Amino acid sequence: MTPELQARIVADSRDRVAWMRARSRGITATDVAGLTSDRSIARAADSKLGGGPRFGGNAYTDHGRRREPEIAAWVAATHGIFPSSALFRAEVEHRHLATPDGIAVDTGGRIELAEIKTTNKAFRGIPRTYLRQVWWQQHVLGAERTLFVWEEHIDFAPVHDEPRCVWIDRDDREIAKLVGLATELIDELYRRTTGQQVPSRMPVATNSRREHLRERDAFRALALAD
Repeated sequence: MTPELQARIVADSRDRVAWMRARSRGITATDVAGLTSDRSIARAADSKLGGGPRFGGNAYTDHGRRREPEIAAWVAATHGIFPSSALFRAEVEHRHLATPDGIAVDTGGRIELAEIKTTNKAFRGIPRTYLRQVWWQQHVLGAERTLFVWEEHIDFAPVHDEPRCVWIDRDDREIAKLVGLATELIDELYRRTTGQQVPSRMPVATNSRREHLRERDAFRALALAD
């Protein structure tokens, strides 16, 4: 892993308390998985602030946690993408967060990720909720593509000798949609946590697009701050 990526690690899922606390301060792949339209913003804000139905896991998620290390070892052996438990922030917007299941950097500096799922249903195609998670992780890490890996099971026994997998290339158009929806979610969280409307900012001269983004979005971090 490059020093630049190392510097963007904010927590590790092996310390679950710290990981969950860090995730609560930003927008994660889980948050954006259900962002499909303006209507979904309110539901996501409810969930982010502790409202709405709570999901504490079940036998299927427990099975997924047990199987993930075994599947991750297969991914490392067959594709050279090694397991990762780190929570990363995006380079510009520090409230954009992701915890990919695996990460690799090739000799040219290109980043590849792995996303692992277990399922009791045969996939005819990758579900859109999973695709949105993959695109968000690519956005946060700056990855070029993701190896999406799934293991089908019946009564928690794997159906096949090896997991199935497919490469998903980066899709900047879909990423742009998700970033826009995530910004709306942050704005909604700002309104709910401060009781105020989102401030408008006058355009300012900046030396770079990155500086402009930091200046434009600086206040939005308040919505998810302590």
